Amino acid sequence: MNQTSSSAGHVGKWWICSLLLMALMLNYMDRQTLSLTIVPISEDLGLSNTQYGLLEMGFSYAFAVGGLVTGWLADRFSVRWMYPLVLFGWSTAGVATGYGDRIGQLLAGPIASWWPAAVDPHDPGSCAFLGFFVCRTALGFFESGQWPCALITTQRLLDPADRPFGNGLLQSGASIGAILTPLVVQAMVTDQPGTWRGPFVVIGVLGLLWILPWTWFTAGVRLDAPSRPADAGSGEAAVAPTPRGLLVRRFLTLGIVVVAINLTWHFFRVWLPKMLQEYHGYEAATVRYFTSAYYIATDLGCLASGFAVKLLTSRRVSVHAARLSVFLACALLTSLSTIASGLDRGPLLLVLLLLIGFGSLGLFPNYYSLTQELSRRHQGKITGMLGFICWVATAEMQPLVGRHVDLTHSYADGIFWVGLAPAVAFLALCLLWGCAERSPRKSDSTGS
Repeated sequence: MNQTSSSAGHVGKWWICSLLLMALMLNYMDRQTLSLTIVPISEDLGLSNTQYGLLEMGFSYAFAVGGLVTGWLADRFSVRWMYPLVLFGWSTAGVATGYGDRIGQLLAGPIASWWPAAVDPHDPGSCAFLGFFVCRTALGFFESGQWPCALITTQRLLDPADRPFGNGLLQSGASIGAILTPLVVQAMVTDQPGTWRGPFVVIGVLGLLWILPWTWFTAGVRLDAPSRPADAGSGEAAVAPTPRGLLVRRFLTLGIVVVAINLTWHFFRVWLPKMLQEYHGYEAATVRYFTSAYYIATDLGCLASGFAVKLLTSRRVSVHAARLSVFLACALLTSLSTIASGLDRGPLLLVLLLLIGFGSLGLFPNYYSLTQELSRRHQGKITGMLGFICWVATAEMQPLVGRHVDLTHSYADGIFWVGLAPAVAFLALCLLWGCAERSPRKSDSTGS
């Protein structure tokens, strides 16, 4: 058992893992609230699809840059203090988003005097867009710290044999947050103007409260950076070093993979509620309940993916072959978007969307496992760099989607092509990753 596990205690470390789940849950709730309230916000403040796409672009670019910054800081400083810092930042930004139009009015005058083309202080819509853009950008920057801090915590807190379950708890937080957010919005948002502000405030305040138990349960727990790659007697697996050329090639491969799988995931994360309500004509309440069902399907896909790899390896399939097989199955499910893109509203459309969601998140466990093979000591930096690549790509996608929808009044083209992106990721893994696997000692287990 490593020193960190010893200091946390057997029960205490699982309490900390539960807090990781809650942090990611809150992370996704803050992120998802805008996509579930954008219709009433647009009606109240006059935001267009193009402006909504630009808001997501600002979030994505901030997430990309923030990933580099927080990844470097998380490797350098203790995540016991880094984690509450970034969570305080994103929770405060989440609360502020509920008053984005008013913040925009306060900022419009000073910004217009410095950069007149940026905002018209006399146009309420322009001021509102500015305020939401500032809040959404701040949210993206601070939310980017979630993954470096969380993955470093499970790496340093848990023994190798415990990490698969710990990472499973962590990943479940994303789907739980995405499941709960539509229910919160449904309970708080009505047809009355301005009721969309409530979810931003409530979810942001819950995030601030998370800091208290985190500080309590991590007291005395060593979560600082290790002084050397693997301490003797720590239970940390020793692995054969990977040749530098192969390491670079695999990192570049993961760059392709992370972009491809996230284009699919973030397209539906951002546009699914708006598409169902405005394009297919579903009622707002129906959209919110279906969105919860969609994220239940994504969580099942994530869990099933990890279980399938375990099942295949137990039947003497190599780890890499098992990962590729499961990855291909998930990519085939997302490719059902080519059928869904041509459907009108109805049960078949909703079933296909659930299957696409199942496959979409099912791609991620194997991606995370592959990233953990590159480095133990520099996990934060690797997470940050790959996150930067991913979020730059998604930043460019969202305004393009918004402009296309404004011009064509259709989501069909986007749905058709975005579901095929994971197939590109699969081909990259087959052609570029290489068949040679690292040879860990028997204690090594990164999970899937």
